[in-house]
Amino acid sequence: MNCSVFSEGVAIFRTELQHPSYQLLMFPLVFEINTRIWLQKLSDQHQKNITLATVPDTEFTFFSECGFDIVWLMGVWTPSRYSKAIATAHPGLRSSFLSYHDPLDPDTIVSSPYAIPSYTVHDKLGGKDELLAFREKLNALGILLMLDFVPNHLALDNDWLPNHPEYFIPVSKDEQSQDPESCFEYAAGKYLAHGKDPYFPSWTDTLQLNYANPATREMMRENLLMISSLCDGVRCDVAMLILKEIFNTTWSNLSGHMEDEFWLEAIAAVKNRFPDFIFLAEAYWNKEWDLQQLGFDFTYDMPFYDHLTHAPVNVEKLMGHMQAQWEYQQHLCRFIENHDEPRAAEKIGLNNAVAALVLLTAPGMHLIHENQMDGYKKKIPVQLNRQEPEAGDAELHLLYRRLFQLQKKAVFREGNIEWLHLNIIRAAHCFGYHRYRNEEHAFILANFSATGISIAFSHPFLLNKNNNNLTILCTSCRDKTPEILLDGETMHIRLAPHEGVVVTC
Repeated sequence: MNCSVFSEGVAIFRTELQHPSYQLLMFPLVFEINTRIWLQKLSDQHQKNITLATVPDTEFTFFSECGFDIVWLMGVWTPSRYSKAIATAHPGLRSSFLSYHDPLDPDTIVSSPYAIPSYTVHDKLGGKDELLAFREKLNALGILLMLDFVPNHLALDNDWLPNHPEYFIPVSKDEQSQDPESCFEYAAGKYLAHGKDPYFPSWTDTLQLNYANPATREMMRENLLMISSLCDGVRCDVAMLILKEIFNTTWSNLSGHMEDEFWLEAIAAVKNRFPDFIFLAEAYWNKEWDLQQLGFDFTYDMPFYDHLTHAPVNVEKLMGHMQAQWEYQQHLCRFIENHDEPRAAEKIGLNNAVAALVLLTAPGMHLIHENQMDGYKKKIPVQLNRQEPEAGDAELHLLYRRLFQLQKKAVFREGNIEWLHLNIIRAAHCFGYHRYRNEEHAFILANFSATGISIAFSHPFLLNKNNNNLTILCTSCRDKTPEILLDGETMHIRLAPHEGVVVTC
């Protein structure tokens, strides 16, 4: 049997435009771009300055041909001068910079895109007008634009300080003397807390926002409403940090108590104006369901990432996680890399291709990071603005393109999931599942082990089927195609090491 390239074309599964966004299907495909690096690469390639309004048409063709529903431009906001200075002098960050660029040109060091002084589009990228022009070109292709919203903190040099220190968490002189690295002296003898995740050191280029103060909540809600006029969705950085429970545990001794959930009122305010606006939450600590209940359309699925990228893959925990309640699963955003995580090709290694297959055939929103398709291995610190060249993996790129085409099928865009009972022990690092919708069916089988294996499973739908009813996509299409034998309700298939297949009926 020959592997088939699925070529239904670049169909757009959306209704007509409903200003300002489209009605998406259930599981959109998202492409994350580091905007500063991307525009710099384009400028180098074309030997001229490329900004958002002058992005070549070939980039939009790429977005459309891949079938991306959403393009997430990461890092479009005006950069912080303090954040750049801190990044330049920070010894820990310098080590990560030198591991990427050596020798290191100081001009490649920039501020963190998550230390935001104001929600204004960076002039060097083209400013607000060019962002709107870029969005218009995306929307004309049926693609939505997503931007960053950082609710937990602002940069040290933000627009609201020093006129409104009450928007931030105050730190007394006594507290400062106990933990000098935890706060910033914004005026003589006056201190404000740095932004913080309670399990890690403070982000010293930021100030923690005080959500116990209604004025802070109103200010950030207005920022969110302004951003929602520029795009079709937001990815909300560390969204769980301002859940009432977590905020009060971390900060109430300094700020007083946060009384109401910010997300409930803020998301409602935006959706009242733009009903189809999309909210994606970066979420950790099993707070996905809580955030979904407060209005998030999608939340990061860190358990999926952790179980799938573990070496060896944690089959039992992954299976348990993916058998969770459907109402929960359909609002998860799944990924195998992003700007915070190691490159998938480096972290997952030999299993990278089969992990990509599982990612793009599992239910949920799917997030693809720039150059993930090409198998790049070097993670870029977000405080750098130039990318080192790498040799791409043409076979992996082709696999992704085939998976994107496959994903256009309604069985993957909307279908439910059930796990298959295979004739193997779970310790074999193999698993399989069934996606189904009406009369459409797909069987996904993944071998993450270092040895080949013969798999068998039974399913009522296979009764009276034969090989002519099946189409197969495998992760090693340029080698041999796995052999399939149908015997009544039972399918027998042999998988090579680190190989996965999708069998559609």
